[in-house]
Amino acid sequence: MRTDPLAPVEGPRGGPLRGSPVLVACAHGTRNPTGRRLIAELALAARTVRPGLVTTAAFVDVQPPTVVNVVAGLSAAGQSAVVVPLLLSGGYHVHVDIASAVAGTDTAVAARPLGPDPRLAEVLADRLRQAGADPRDPLTAVVLAAAGSSDPRAVADVEDTADLLQRSWAGPVTTGYGSAARPAVPDAVAAARRGGAERVVVASYLLAPGHFHDKLAGAGADAVTAPLLPDERIAAVLLDRYDAVAGGGPASSTRTAAP
Repeated sequence: MRTDPLAPVEGPRGGPLRGSPVLVACAHGTRNPTGRRLIAELALAARTVRPGLVTTAAFVDVQPPTVVNVVAGLSAAGQSAVVVPLLLSGGYHVHVDIASAVAGTDTAVAARPLGPDPRLAEVLADRLRQAGADPRDPLTAVVLAAAGSSDPRAVADVEDTADLLQRSWAGPVTTGYGSAARPAVPDAVAAARRGGAERVVVASYLLAPGHFHDKLAGAGADAVTAPLLPDERIAAVLLDRYDAVAGGGPASSTRTAAP
């Protein structure tokens, strides 16, 4: 029995199954064991929904195997692949790291990242309610906390997610970042209080626990939500990103690095 839920499925002769492209689930990488498990379970959930789908793992930082090595190995084996970024916005890792990994081969393409997507906003709203926040209270402010990026496209993606969440939230929804972008999460929390909020809740716009989520506890909010995983809606988003490329859907793939 396989112990790694991200290991490629093997065919009757021991080799990988042929047919549909391999779904390369490409995450950032984390040293947090719970975070690693939840990311692995996300790909396993996608494979449960889609029996016979071949999935394998890749990472852009912290842990092996790298997306470059995974794509190169699949290409050498003559296996087509779709790299789906398990990332919530389109920053450097999407437009440079992942795009570069698929640029040198005709057998692999990259789908767009998981976010923004209305289903992610729904999960965020659920996490907020689980943390005791009332979506009908205009005096409860939400700070959407993302990891942060110097790439303006990533910041725009986070802002789009905040706009989606605002549709179901009476109080103000603003954004805060862990690094690179501004404002920092503690500054966003302080600004919400100055704006008249009686309660400020940080909505963790993160897939899984890790270093950044640990830091959110010190941001000065009244509550911090759990990350997005586990949730079956995220597996559905993952499969949609894969299908948009593997199934000849809208042009959402990237073959070359962004300038």
